[in-house]
Amino acid sequence: MKTTLTSPLLRLRLMLLRANPLVLAAAILVVVMAGALAWTLNAVWAMERAHETRAALAKQKAQVVTAPEPAAVPAPVQAPDNLAAFYGALGARGSAEQQVKTLFGLATKSGLVLRQGEYKPGYDRNAKVYTYQVNLPVKGSYAAIWQFAMAALRTIPFASLDEITFHRDAIGDATVDARLKLTLYLRDGTDPS
Repeated sequence: MKTTLTSPLLRLRLMLLRANPLVLAAAILVVVMAGALAWTLNAVWAMERAHETRAALAKQKAQVVTAPEPAAVPAPVQAPDNLAAFYGALGARGSAEQQVKTLFGLATKSGLVLRQGEYKPGYDRNAKVYTYQVNLPVKGSYAAIWQFAMAALRTIPFASLDEITFHRDAIGDATVDARLKLTLYLRDGTDPS
C-alpha cells in the first residue's frame, strides 16, 4: 500500500466527520485555552523580567549616586566668647534717641501716622544691660503696621517687639490703630563683668 501526503489529511478529515460534535467542540476549547494560558504565562514572565531589569538599573543608579558630604560643623564657641558676642551685639546707650528717630523714619516710610510716643529708660542688674522701652501709638493699614514692625526689627537688631495691640473702630474700616511696645537693649561702653 502506498502512503501519500494527503492520506494523513484524509484520515484526519474522516475522523472529524465521524466524531461527536460535543467532543470536537471540547477538544477545540482545550486547544484554545492551552494557547491562551501559554500566551498569558509568556506575558507575565516578560513583565517579571522587565521589573527585574528596572530594579537592577535603579540599584545601579543608587550605588552611583554618592551621599552628599556632611556640612562642616563650626567649632563651638567658648562661653566667654558667647558673653562677649552678646554684649557686642547691644546698641550703644548714648544712641537711644537716634534709634527713636530711626523708628519715626521707618513709620513714615511705611505710610503710618505716628503720634508722640512714651519712653522709659531702665537697667537690668542681672544682665547688666540698659533698656529703653518705646511705646508707639500708630495709625494705618494692618499690612503697613506689620511692615513697620518687621522693618524696625531688621534695622535695629538689638530691639525686641514686646507687645503689639490692634484696635479698629468699625469692621469695614481700613485704618487700624495700633500700639507697639519695643525694648532697645543697650550697653554703656564699659566692661559688664
